[in-house]
Amino acid sequence: MTELDPRLLLQGYAMGIFPMSDSRQADDVFWVEPRTRAIIPIDGFHLSKSLKRTLRSGAFTVTLDKAFAEVVGTCADRPETWINADIERAVLALHRLGHAHSIEVWSGDDLVGGLYGVKLGRAFFGESMFSRKTDASKVALAWLVARLKAGGYSLLDCQFMTEHLASLGAIPVSKERYSALLATALGEGDSASGGSAAVSGPGEFWALDALLEEAGAADPAGAGGPAGKVIAQLLGQTS
Repeated sequence: MTELDPRLLLQGYAMGIFPMSDSRQADDVFWVEPRTRAIIPIDGFHLSKSLKRTLRSGAFTVTLDKAFAEVVGTCADRPETWINADIERAVLALHRLGHAHSIEVWSGDDLVGGLYGVKLGRAFFGESMFSRKTDASKVALAWLVARLKAGGYSLLDCQFMTEHLASLGAIPVSKERYSALLATALGEGDSASGGSAAVSGPGEFWALDALLEEAGAADPAGAGGPAGKVIAQLLGQTS
């Protein structure tokens, strides 16, 4: 197949498909379009009472794009993975161009959790996450959803449903419904098709940082104190 490059990757995401490989060592890459897609509605993240306490506790520090390559490498360093060398190189190139981002969760100086994905228009395509400490990946996802909500994003694509994602509010949608949501997020939606009217322009990915500064967070990347309270407030009701 054609070698992956940033342009080809973005074209794929805009079409509703994404690349995968059979293993870390595999040479081939194939494009996937699931019949049923997992998404987390931006207003539907499930913030449990225990996760809310963790967010507000300051147990973790959360950063953005501080260790993108390490996050991708850690996600790929598993007995079973779909991230081969070509996909890793391509997503690193997307990151250098400002289209791919990571959220890192730290315990002291140790990277204990994180996720990465690709942004396009008002959509964010979550690619992979990892956790080395209880709740670390949940904290990363909570911060991502808060960032997307603050920035006016309309679609968080999680690709495939898992029990972990379902516990955090992920829902399954059909390929047709996903296509409509994607079109809206990319500014191509049509309310006549049964979806919401499209909103022009990309999301404001850094809007959350301004909110944190306004809230008096000395370090916008910190997870505890005022910053954690802002995240919890943005994510709404507890259960």
